[in-house]
Amino acid sequence: MTVTLKDFYADWCGPCKTQDPILEELEEDWTDVEFEKIDVDEEQDTANEYQVRSLPTLVVENDDGVVERFIGVTQADDIETALEEASA
Repeated sequence: MTVTLKDFYADWCGPCKTQDPILEELEEDWTDVEFEKIDVDEEQDTANEYQVRSLPTLVVENDDGVVERFIGVTQADDIETALEEASA
């Protein structure tokens, strides 16, 4: 089962900078999860495809599709719960 966390962000987004260290720490612990950073200014088609309307938006998905979506700065506990669910 492939689990991916997509982090939709923009350089001008203040809350995105708050989210970064949380994700960096998770990335160290969750080595079997693919972490993808997606700059919405450069990849508007991808952002539209995932209906991203505000930043940061995190999308956790597995082979079956989207498992969880978080809008705004999200704490590690909530993200880990979604990653566990997606990995199950």
